[in-house]
Formats: sequence, C-alpha cells, structure tokens
Amino acid sequence: MRSTRGATRGPAPRRLTPEEIERQKIDTHSRAKGWGGVARKGAANIKSTGQAMEVTPSAGVTPDPLSKWVEEVRPTKSATNGASKVKAKAPYALPGDVASDVRKAFIGTAYMREKMVMTLTRAAEAYDRKRFEEALRLGRNVADAVPGVAPVRELTGLAAYRAERWSMAKIHLRAHFVITGDPEHLPLVMDCERANHRYRAVEKSFAELEESEPSAEVLAEGRIVMASTLADQQRYDEAIALLVKAGGAKQLRNPSYRHVRLWYALGDIFDRAGDPTSARELFARVVIAEPDAYDAQDRLSELGSSAPRKNRKRRVTPVSKKKLD
Repeated sequence: MRSTRGATRGPAPRRLTPEEIERQKIDTHSRAKGWGGVARKGAANIKSTGQAMEVTPSAGVTPDPLSKWVEEVRPTKSATNGASKVKAKAPYALPGDVASDVRKAFIGTAYMREKMVMTLTRAAEAYDRKRFEEALRLGRNVADAVPGVAPVRELTGLAAYRAERWSMAKIHLRAHFVITGDPEHLPLVMDCERANHRYRAVEKSFAELEESEPSAEVLAEGRIVMASTLADQQRYDEAIALLVKAGGAKQLRNPSYRHVRLWYALGDIFDRAGDPTSARELFARVVIAEPDAYDAQDRLSELGSSAPRKNRKRRVTPVSKKKLD
C-alpha cells in the first residue's frame, strides 16, 4: 500500500458562477451552429435584465385604434366686418377745378404736371392738419411754377399768415386779390402791413378795401385792423370813432360774429386809451354773448369785474296753458 503522507494536494476546483455556466452553454450552442467569434461573443453578452413583459402595466391591454384625421377649417374674417370696424381713410383730393387750373397753367412734361398737382394736394392736407410751415413750403413750390393760379396763391398766403411770415403772406394774398379782384383777404394784407409797422400801407390797403365793395363781414374786419393801426399810433379818438361808426357801440340781443368782434376790438382800444369803465362794459357784452370768445373773461377780471350773468326774461305761461279750477 502506497503511503500518501507528506504528499502535497492541489487546490480544489473552483465552482463556476451561474453567469459562467450560462456563457459556456451559449458558447457550446454557438459553436454547434457554426457561428463566428464575434457572433459568439455578442450572443454571450446579450442578457435581458428588464421586467418581464407579462407583468408590465400595459400587458394585456389592446391599444385604441387610431382616430381618424379631420380637417379643421377656420372661419375667415369677412371684408365687410373689418370695414365696419375700421373705416379706410379716404385719400385727400383737390377740387377738380383747382387741379384742372394747375394742369392748364403748368408748362412742362406730363409727369411734372401731375407732380405739381400732388404737391398742391399735400400742401392743402398739411394746412387742414394745421401744419402751416409744411403747407407753406409745399405751396411755394407750386406758386413758383404756376404764379397765375389764384387758389395756389390763396393757400400759400394763408399758410404764411398762420405761420406768422408776414411779408410772404402779404405777397401771396395781394397776388390773389390782383388775380381775382376779391377783397376777402385784404384785411389780412392790412394786418401783415401792421405787423411790419407799415402804417401808411395799411391805410392804402383799407382805401382799396372800401372801394372794392366788400361784404359786411370783410368790411368789419378791415375796420378793426384799421382802428388797431390807429391805436398803435396813439390816435385813440380816430380809432374809437371808426369803430363806433361801424356799429361797435350798439347793444344787441342776438349779436352776430362781426358784432362780437367789434365789441372786443373797441373794448381793447378803450382799455389802451385809459377808459376802463367803457372797456369793462364792452368786454362784459362779449362774455355774455360768447363766454369763451378770445380772452374777454381774463380782460374783464384784470379790470376788476367778474363775469356777468346773462339776463334772461322770466317765462310767462300762456293763458291757454294755465290750469283752470
């Protein structure tokens, strides 16, 4: 019998892990199938570690069929509804006769002719919007091209007057008078001469105004400017006499616009002449007739008097309307 004392024992064989056993099975199966090394390695690395499909929340649930696609048609806004809310701004247009006069008077190409009409249209629109400097600039361009067209001179002169360009306003407004013979704007010409302290020129223009048979309103305006010019030269008696002759001292229940203007001008001259009593009376008339006219209320307060109340007659009930006992 062979003795084993002193003999060395080798290490006990290591147990394979479940993963290694699984790998060996896969490798054996792969070799039997004839797979290559890359395929065997990939098969060994594949392992499902997720939850079983049978126990997922969606297991056994049949998905709903896809809903049918329906085209969505949005309602379109009708043109009439938009037009009712926001009205389209109508383009500004000149009167037909004015545009025709400009076309006839202009000497040049058809393009430049229409350009002059458009420039005058823009000038008229600017004047209506109280952009007087812009209206004057545009109007002068047209007036230089067609100096004989009266409406062009009128618009340019009025724009210059509102912009307080006295010399330029006088030139264009007097040209309008020469072309048409209409004295409507001669009081403005007089006022421009007065602003430039050309008093003799004011008297000359006033004489032209009286000779041209103006309307009552235009004549009243001319007298107011003439009286103010005399007051500027401290000729108060002549100024007062001129306005009194024009009806500036009349008391009227229903005064027209020109009478209110005459009252205010006469009150101003009385105030400048050192007669506050007469000035207060006339300013009071203005306030009663037109409470917001000019600065009559402020002038009345400066003269030490409050705004008077309008005198209203007590209404009497007619006999036919009285209740009978």
